[in-house]
Amino acid sequence: MLRVRGATRGRTLPLSQRLPPEAPPLHQCTHAECGPRADVCVMRALLPTWRLHVPARAPAPACSLCCASRRRPAHQWRGRASGPGLGDGPPVRARERPPWRVLFFGTDDFAREALRALSVARENKGDQIVENLEVVTVPSLSPKGLPVKSYALQAQLPVYEWPDVGSGEFDVGVVASFGRLLSEELILKFPYGILNVHPSYLPRWRGPAPVVHTVLHGDTVTGVTIMQIKPKRFDVGPIIKQEAIPVPPQCTAKELETVLSRLGSNMLISVLRNLPESLKNERQQPAEGVTYAPKISVALSCVKWEEQTPEEILRLQRAIGSMIPLQTLWMGSTIKLLDLVEVNSPGLADQKLMGQSVLPGTIIYHKQSQTLLACCKGGWIGIRSVIFKKKLTAADFYNGYLHLWFQQNSQAQLKECRFQTLNLTKKKHGKDSKLLLCNSALSI
Repeated sequence: MLRVRGATRGRTLPLSQRLPPEAPPLHQCTHAECGPRADVCVMRALLPTWRLHVPARAPAPACSLCCASRRRPAHQWRGRASGPGLGDGPPVRARERPPWRVLFFGTDDFAREALRALSVARENKGDQIVENLEVVTVPSLSPKGLPVKSYALQAQLPVYEWPDVGSGEFDVGVVASFGRLLSEELILKFPYGILNVHPSYLPRWRGPAPVVHTVLHGDTVTGVTIMQIKPKRFDVGPIIKQEAIPVPPQCTAKELETVLSRLGSNMLISVLRNLPESLKNERQQPAEGVTYAPKISVALSCVKWEEQTPEEILRLQRAIGSMIPLQTLWMGSTIKLLDLVEVNSPGLADQKLMGQSVLPGTIIYHKQSQTLLACCKGGWIGIRSVIFKKKLTAADFYNGYLHLWFQQNSQAQLKECRFQTLNLTKKKHGKDSKLLLCNSALSI
């Protein structure tokens, strides 16, 4: 028993005899690591009231009563989170097995698939992995709303708009295409941390637009990574689960996103089914092979006829064409290119031009295929429809504009009637020249 030195002749008295009669009964700490130091725990708990001098001791892990105020070391935060979920109050104890209480953060179609999988896992009472599911999304100016919010409302799930994250109790957080950095304070409130479903084979394509950059750069292999969220930086946390798949040939970013969203949702449920074991097997990301997938801006949609090859232009169209049509300049006006195709017989254009010198951006009309042919670096690209004041087929554009120009001008002036690179400047377009892209969701 702990003894406190008395004021007379150096004698010591038991703690129970030193406490005033009205003091509460001694609490016997049951924490395994407190052991014989239980009375030290009691005295520290009573210090504000009785002001007894107690020798300093090394900190011990907290028990539910006498040690509740002690903070865990930063590297041992898992298994316990302060406050009732995300608020203030008594500690929240982590569950050791499913079903979990999950707070989901997301915005776009890729995230909606992950949310749908979590919702199904909540409704499956025979093998329930999720008990409670709530959703955090970001404000949107779109009248349709973000896909995640639309699905959450349809499934009658509680929805909060960032930075509001509710005040419930949760075991784990899940992020997919959220586009916001989460603070360390928020992350530490989840006993099992926050998982991120990222549509790339990390460390390749860290950042907000991995699917677009996968298609844009012609990658043949991609994948999905389930990782732990770390504060202050995107996509740098340890890998929990990772799977690679081949990129389907000629696929668009939208098509690839659909494939990866299904793979990612299945991987997420697999991780949650054995969450504690999955976290034990996490590994750090390799330092080699790191690439970044920055936000996509409207300026990327401007075709550079002098610099880009037919393959690069086609990849650009597959990467962003469903969100931002490619565009160029013709006779001082902007024209959008909608349906681009590969030109299998470049000799068609050469025969039409009859040996004339060809500048990048030169356009001719091939009547048999009803296709505009545009010259670029190292070849030709086919265009079947455009937007010029309104949507036009290649035939309509030729009959309404090109044919008239050719009638009024000689073939020698052909270089004047060509596509030119459109330069978008911040001064002219302001905020419209930059868009935030989270895989596929665009918000101006």
